[in-house]
Amino acid sequence: MDGGGAESSVVRGSGDGADQARRTSPATFYRQVVAELRKVVWPTRDQLVTYFIVVMVFVTVMMVLVSLLDLALGKLVLSIFGGDKGQ
Repeated sequence: MDGGGAESSVVRGSGDGADQARRTSPATFYRQVVAELRKVVWPTRDQLVTYFIVVMVFVTVMMVLVSLLDLALGKLVLSIFGGDKGQ
């Protein structure tokens, strides 16, 4: 690789105003968004409840795992670097 700066196929900010002709109006954009949202396959209530439970169980397990690792590593560091209260 020479790093000489090969030209990208995408030209940004050419400044000739050509990108203004391609812009859509807010109303057209809104209609396109609504049309795309109608294509979405929304989950059923049962699927939503199932996904919610799966996510909550996973998050709870990860919280417990991280908490136990934090506790263990904290005790390890205190034992290595002298967490004696008697001194």
